[in-house]
Amino acid sequence: MLKKTSLALGGAALFLAWNGLLLLFLWSRPGALPGPQSPQSPESSRLLPAQLLQLAQDAEAELRLQRELLLQIQRLGRSRRPRTPKAPQTPSAAAAPELPVIPVLVLACDRSSVRRCLDKILRYRPSARRFPVIVSQDCGHAETARVIASYGQAVAHIRQPDLSDIPVPPEHRKFQGYYKISRHYRWALGQVFRTFRYRAAIVVEDDLEVAPDFFEYFQAVFPLLQRDPSLWCISAWNDNGKEAMVDAGHAELLYRTDFFPGLGWLLLAELWDELEPKWPPAFWDDWMRQPEQRRGRSCVRPEVSRTMTFGRKGVSHGQFFDQYLKFIKLNDRFVPFTQLDLSYLKKEEYERFFLQQVYSAPEVKLEELQKDAGRDLGAVRLQYRGRDSFKALAKALGLMDDLKSGVPRAGYRGIVSFVCRGRRVFLAPPSDWTGYDPSWS
Repeated sequence: MLKKTSLALGGAALFLAWNGLLLLFLWSRPGALPGPQSPQSPESSRLLPAQLLQLAQDAEAELRLQRELLLQIQRLGRSRRPRTPKAPQTPSAAAAPELPVIPVLVLACDRSSVRRCLDKILRYRPSARRFPVIVSQDCGHAETARVIASYGQAVAHIRQPDLSDIPVPPEHRKFQGYYKISRHYRWALGQVFRTFRYRAAIVVEDDLEVAPDFFEYFQAVFPLLQRDPSLWCISAWNDNGKEAMVDAGHAELLYRTDFFPGLGWLLLAELWDELEPKWPPAFWDDWMRQPEQRRGRSCVRPEVSRTMTFGRKGVSHGQFFDQYLKFIKLNDRFVPFTQLDLSYLKKEEYERFFLQQVYSAPEVKLEELQKDAGRDLGAVRLQYRGRDSFKALAKALGLMDDLKSGVPRAGYRGIVSFVCRGRRVFLAPPSDWTGYDPSWS
């Protein structure tokens, strides 16, 4: 503080000294100012107004220089002055000036219906600067390329350069498309993280439609992904998100899941650093669900999906589409996630309240659950004790019953949360559950 005060006083002293020297200089100029007793000739009387005018102009110029010098000293003093501490801010307000840039990577191929996907993304994104859209196109399909190009500068259009067939084992000849998809993902994510040097990205495919609060959701959960090493992705998708199986009145509900959902998901560059060297030649999403990649980590997923798929056409030939995917409810109301406290999603806190909620719910049999209307009744628990038991209950309830490396879709610690006949139900293993059994796949 003393140092800053001395600086200010020194500046003021310099200013006064300079003006004193200026005054002395002006008085000492020959004929500049007549002395009080100096006799004046008629000629000097005629020159006096001109001299005074010149003197005034010189003085004015010098004063302007001095004024600028003083302003510079004042600015220097202000820049070095200690700042007054600001009042604590809410997390959302504090983060506002440092909002990250997160591109949306849209993977496209030969579906000109990519327009439906892009229209909603561009309609709902809150900022073109913070959420640039990159469309990576494989397949070389001309009509799809024209649709993407029609958006002009609103999107960046990049093209996967290698369109050749991929050598595959004879038994995988019919899966050539899955090999090309995996190659495209690797190339496109490499462009985002290696060429463009982004630190995170939201990945969607060309057959997804996004919800009004799609960006709000990712923006709110992104800081948690950065801080919590037990998470490795944020997904907009609920695998069991059919309209009759979700609580649309509580669209703000979020969960942890051990199952990699995909279908609109956010990852960090650090995860790509880990995955890229061992990226698989095909079936990349099932590969992500293997314990070697998941490494005990979870994703965040919503109660009500923030994406829906309209793409029955594709390499999977509509697998699961007619039975499950076309019935997924897309959230239709905006939830201000950035204004909510999402700290309950941290691993320790989440397990404390979620497991207590699950295992304090009364256990019921399937017949009881199907008999009760349940809308005004509390949560209940259905218990399974093995693979066959899980699959039988899931199929009877309309849940997706397939398991990947022993993990049920949307499950956390083996527990699947859903709504049945208006009632919250937890399909859960016994409370002494010790982990997933990969042989259940």
